[in-house]
Amino acid sequence: MIRNPPPWPNGARCAVAFSFDVDADSVVHATHRAGAIDMPHALAHMRYDPFVATPRLAELFAAHNVPLTCFVPGWVMETYPAAIEAILRHGNEIGHHGHFHEWPNQQSVEAERETLQRGIEIIERTTGCRPRGYRAPYYGLSPKTFDLLIEAGLAYDSSLFADDVPIVLDNGKGRLLELSVPASVDDYNQYVSSRAFDYLMKISSPRQALEVYKAEFDALWEFGGLWVSVWHPAVSGRPAQALAIRDLVRHMQAKGDVWFATLSEIADHIGGLIETGAWQPRTEHLPFYAAPVLGGRP
Repeated sequence: MIRNPPPWPNGARCAVAFSFDVDADSVVHATHRAGAIDMPHALAHMRYDPFVATPRLAELFAAHNVPLTCFVPGWVMETYPAAIEAILRHGNEIGHHGHFHEWPNQQSVEAERETLQRGIEIIERTTGCRPRGYRAPYYGLSPKTFDLLIEAGLAYDSSLFADDVPIVLDNGKGRLLELSVPASVDDYNQYVSSRAFDYLMKISSPRQALEVYKAEFDALWEFGGLWVSVWHPAVSGRPAQALAIRDLVRHMQAKGDVWFATLSEIADHIGGLIETGAWQPRTEHLPFYAAPVLGGRP
């Protein structure tokens, strides 16, 4: 079913990376700017993330010896140091996620480069290490995002629903690993219905959401793929949802032959396989198309 699964460490059947986008209320300020202070409901909803959910999740995963990768906007790093300390206390990874959770594809190239550099500096100053990876806010990649990531020396991106295993993105000047995300493993699709965010969907029970997550994992376990979550503490860090995560981790551990790793660790492993020739991924050359396939406006 997966034609070219990579060999995972210690003979594991699949790799699992639990990742969270720790947005806090940056999304409210980025979207509404000066009007954000008039939206206490939305602000309180998202401030649950750093004050309650992120510390809870960090402890939950540490109790099960499972590492996390947390993508954090620079403003959140500076505004909520206690939440960042809770992440780092357990040896988890922090990746780049913009500064105010801006849409990259709504920025000029210069503004996107400045945002990328600003986030790198904040993460490096806070953690003592440059970030290895990036996830685009809103998945809103611009035509130049990958060029900028390669220029900045990042090792990987995790924003595309591009494959079931890692792939390489090559722009002719450098290369970047893409650690793809299963399209169904995003908690907003399961749990979020909020008038404050104009995001109205039927809310799934944690049991229903867990069935989706388990099914995706079981398939990738069978065929040797990479399972990556895209979750948000303000959503999945609430009690019922956190218990569902605990049940999912226990399901994975009971199944066995799973390599739990940060995305940085996965990038290092894949890079080593490529360097030694032990495995070669599919390569996508950038841009995907040099010119529009169809002319004119839709």
